Amino acid sequence: MTNEALRTSADTVLARLVGDTTGTARLREDQWRAIEALVAHRRRALVVQRTGWGKSAVYFVATALLRERGSGPTVIVSPLLALMRNQVDAAARAGIHARTINSSNTEEWETVQAEVAAGEVDVLLVSPERLNNPDFRDQVLPKLAAATGLLVVDEAHCISDWGHDFRPDYRRLRTMLADLPPGVPVLATTATANARVTADVAEQLGTGEGAEEALVLRGPLDRESLSLSVLTLPDAAHRLAWLADHLEELPGSGIIYTLTVAAAEEVTAFLRRRGHVVASYTGKTENADRQQAEEDLLANRVKALVATSALGMGFDKPDLGFVVHLGSPSSPIAYYQQVGRAGRGVEHAEVLLLPGREDEAIWKYFASLAFPPEEQVRRTLAVLAASERPVSLPALEPQVELRRSRLETMLKVLDVDGAVHRVRGGWTATGEPWVYDAERYAWVARQREAEQQAMRDYATTTQCRMEFLRRQLDDEEAAPCGRCDNCAAPRFGADVSAGSLDASRGELGRPGVEVEPRRMWPTGMPAVGVDLKGRIPAGEQAATGRALGRLSDIGWGNRLRPLLAPHVPDADIPDDVADAVVTVLADWARGSGGWASGAPDAPARPVGVVTVASRTRPRLIRSLGEHIARVGRMPLLGTVEYGHAEADTRVPRTNSAQRLRALDGALTVPPALAEALSAADGPVLLVDDLADTGWTLAVAARLLRRSGAAEVFPLVLAVQG
Repeated sequence: MTNEALRTSADTVLARLVGDTTGTARLREDQWRAIEALVAHRRRALVVQRTGWGKSAVYFVATALLRERGSGPTVIVSPLLALMRNQVDAAARAGIHARTINSSNTEEWETVQAEVAAGEVDVLLVSPERLNNPDFRDQVLPKLAAATGLLVVDEAHCISDWGHDFRPDYRRLRTMLADLPPGVPVLATTATANARVTADVAEQLGTGEGAEEALVLRGPLDRESLSLSVLTLPDAAHRLAWLADHLEELPGSGIIYTLTVAAAEEVTAFLRRRGHVVASYTGKTENADRQQAEEDLLANRVKALVATSALGMGFDKPDLGFVVHLGSPSSPIAYYQQVGRAGRGVEHAEVLLLPGREDEAIWKYFASLAFPPEEQVRRTLAVLAASERPVSLPALEPQVELRRSRLETMLKVLDVDGAVHRVRGGWTATGEPWVYDAERYAWVARQREAEQQAMRDYATTTQCRMEFLRRQLDDEEAAPCGRCDNCAAPRFGADVSAGSLDASRGELGRPGVEVEPRRMWPTGMPAVGVDLKGRIPAGEQAATGRALGRLSDIGWGNRLRPLLAPHVPDADIPDDVADAVVTVLADWARGSGGWASGAPDAPARPVGVVTVASRTRPRLIRSLGEHIARVGRMPLLGTVEYGHAEADTRVPRTNSAQRLRALDGALTVPPALAEALSAADGPVLLVDDLADTGWTLAVAARLLRRSGAAEVFPLVLAVQG
């Protein structure tokens, strides 16, 4: 087929894909160049183009043309469940049968694999996590690599740990690229890659026998429909009030991004109470609720989704009218990616950043999840090497001071580096030499710090905001946009109504969140000398407790973070915090299941207060306990102490198993407290400053109940997360 005939066929498929019945749809020149490279020359290509440019059209058109020529199915690796659902629908319009394999449809995997084997599937969308699943990697992946007609790597910046959203599972693609038969074309796409990430991804695309240098098609990143603005308001209450007053003025429907799950839930609840039709969308949202939220936004049944980065890249709604960020992301590249959801099919869309003073604390927390120090990595490798069988994550936790999510991410990196291998039942050490690349990890950390500074600069710059973002992505054609609040004129004022401000202050000032008790001991404790396993006996558990707030929320979190920050001098409990704790207690007592609720099965009223010992904040906790006892008219019975002077009260907070291991035998109930508990004969309030893993409360409650407490109600100032 001549190039001219191939171009005509490609435009015909495009018309079907976009629903054009007039026959006038034409591919962009770089779209055609990519398709020509893939179909006619079976090359590898990297397409770096702005969101809405039409990258998906490239791989769907190429798929149709390759399938017509007898090629195997296209395999698309994408991290985005929302985008997968959009892609299946889009493919159907072009007569392309697409199926998915991801965490939300496990019950369909066997059927999908059978359809692929029977040649009934044109496009298979796979989540990157599948690539590192032992069964999928060993049983399914080799067959896919042998049969695929086109490999597509969507959101390809995730391959590079120089990028803002590095995902270790993506590095498994290097193996798949190397195993592809000669002549299988590969397409990588992203909207957010600066020059260094582009070079890194292009280099990795060159992996494999006979692979030539990848074709890189990089276009200008301006989005002519987007009008960027920044509005700095005094505090979180003003930002919520502004949203309540002005949300309906924003065009169409859109997305309100928050930095944490807690904030998304707070904002959703407040806006609903103010009469707005919104839905929450976070990593904790159930899959069915996520799908419903996506459908509601697509159909404009909601004004906005209040979302975390769980909706960061993968949502395709061409007429999305606005994106608001309640809090600043830590990276201008991530910010550009998220705002690119808006204005893809409309002439004008508003993009607004409402930065907050809590942003930096949240950035700091996420930065703490970077690649661990060398001694922790070496410790993990030593544990695996000493085991004669695979070690599961729960069994590994007690022996390594890392939270499970961070431990798993580290293992995936080590797997890609060849130092460990994931198998059925856990992880094994390969024995291969491994070098801790301290220089690279330090460079990545410095890059993160530079990105954070860039976001500070973005919020305060007096120059063009779009040009600023484009330069952060090394767009050589960056120029003033003429549309942002600095180029044109500010479109948003800081005015908020007294009613909305009062309501938001009430919402953010409303104290009290539940603290779920621990019910099960961590797995693997006997292996490290702690004889605790299975379910905690009901008679030794704490009851559901209460906290004043979460450190991650934008209400009480903003008050509690500086109060509980490391190295803050110890002092008596501030009056406003003490009063709020009393409000939490009163609401708790009267609420459903509270001791003053009047319910038939309501527990007895607490008969005393017990505090938890602290060497960092003894005055704070002691004064809080005294205040609660005085207001509640009950005795302060005593303190759960550390058993000996050398006990380290600052035990690890890295993971549950390590925390429990350090606490085992360290806490004790002094004789005077045990005597007071026996005499009191009833439930007690257990008072501490912070619940992180929850194990200090669980161990203290177990000791108190063994000493005669009928029930233990934990009460803390803050919970982590």
